[in-house]
Amino acid sequence: MKKIVPAEDIASLLKQEEGIFFDYKAVEVSPASLSKSISAFANTSGGEIIVGVDEVADIQGKEHYWRGFPDQEAANPIFAIIEKLGGLNVCSTSFLESENEEGYLLHITIRKTQGIIKATNDLPYTRRNAQNLKVETTDALRRLELDKGIASFEDETVNVEVNEVSNSITALEFMLQQIPHSEPEVWLKSQFLLNNGSPTVASILLFADEPQAILPKRCAIKIFRYTTTDEGVDRERLAFDPLTVEGPIVDLISKAVAQTKEIVEGIKRMTEGGLEEISYPDETLHEIITNAVLHRDYSIATDTQIRIYDDRIEVQSPGRLAGHVTIETVLDEQFARNGKIVRMANKFPNPPNKDVGEGLNTAFEAMKKIRLAEPEITETENSVLVFIRHQRLASPAQIIMEYLDSHTEITNQIGREITGLRRDVQVKDEFVALRKRGLLEQVPGKRGRASAWRKPLPTKS
Repeated sequence: MKKIVPAEDIASLLKQEEGIFFDYKAVEVSPASLSKSISAFANTSGGEIIVGVDEVADIQGKEHYWRGFPDQEAANPIFAIIEKLGGLNVCSTSFLESENEEGYLLHITIRKTQGIIKATNDLPYTRRNAQNLKVETTDALRRLELDKGIASFEDETVNVEVNEVSNSITALEFMLQQIPHSEPEVWLKSQFLLNNGSPTVASILLFADEPQAILPKRCAIKIFRYTTTDEGVDRERLAFDPLTVEGPIVDLISKAVAQTKEIVEGIKRMTEGGLEEISYPDETLHEIITNAVLHRDYSIATDTQIRIYDDRIEVQSPGRLAGHVTIETVLDEQFARNGKIVRMANKFPNPPNKDVGEGLNTAFEAMKKIRLAEPEITETENSVLVFIRHQRLASPAQIIMEYLDSHTEITNQIGREITGLRRDVQVKDEFVALRKRGLLEQVPGKRGRASAWRKPLPTKS
């Protein structure tokens, strides 16, 4: 495939920032070196490489310049490497050309793969910031397998007595309701929840009455309430000491959802109609918390966190997206890192994952129905973070003008509260834009933090 790059787009093409998702390479890049980058992107989150770009660094930073292949056949060694690493299952390619530049650039798009992709030196790589990191130790390879979902920590055995899961209140109640004619230990073994006579992590999480005592700092949920809308705040803005929710997985989810809902119902915020109670759809809270608990990486010794702010909820689940799933495909693709936990949780009465595979879609649709912005999913180096914002779908300008239909003036602080904009400068930009359109004017005599805006008063004839 060949694409024409308009002259006006070349500057932006060459100013992209190299990082975890993007890289430039010169035409002289060796196939072996390129294979490391392809391996790293495929094993992490996918990414893009543009081959045919020179880099010049000086004290002012880096500059990139177009210097492409003289013809498309000159890139054949690169295509040979791509084919060796998996071909179209891993990469797609296109040539870029421009009337103002000489030669062809090769644009390579690398997919995040379900399996591990090795470079030509028979070693896999991962991507961290703008670096390709070699995976060469047993521990590093194990970490990659866990990240990719090839191996699951749920199958690890735990050095405790079998009766912790076979004779627990949770297990006995489950057996009586669901499988009354089988013995717990026999049934657990048939479900591969016991391994060589020892409970697995999955069985502990599902059936132990107190999994957190057996697997500390891995399977509780911490709930924080911050009395602010600011980001990056410290413990001084906590409304109370963090709450710790414990119990077997099915109970853990229901208790965390109920506790979160109770805290949220006590929050009031300024809207265009005045103070109102904050609320989120029950389905949204339930599905996102369920997803965070069932699909997290339990090999990471960190509890799931729910952080409640005045205008949003943040749910942080340890571990990156598993398998081939990316931020862009998370609503469409399915991959269960903890297959046994997901399957067994669905067997409980009133299971938290009633509609397997539809949870996040349900959460998004529930927000749309009440005209709130969709949740936002991001990925950090070691976790998946979901933002549930109490932000109306109307534009900030529309919200400001609707507020002034029933109020005489509006301040920057109120503007932030009702629009969901995070910074003072963003709200000020909205005010200024409305003033240029003749829809707002600044209230005379009010400056600095007290400054306010209003609809223009009628001119005296």
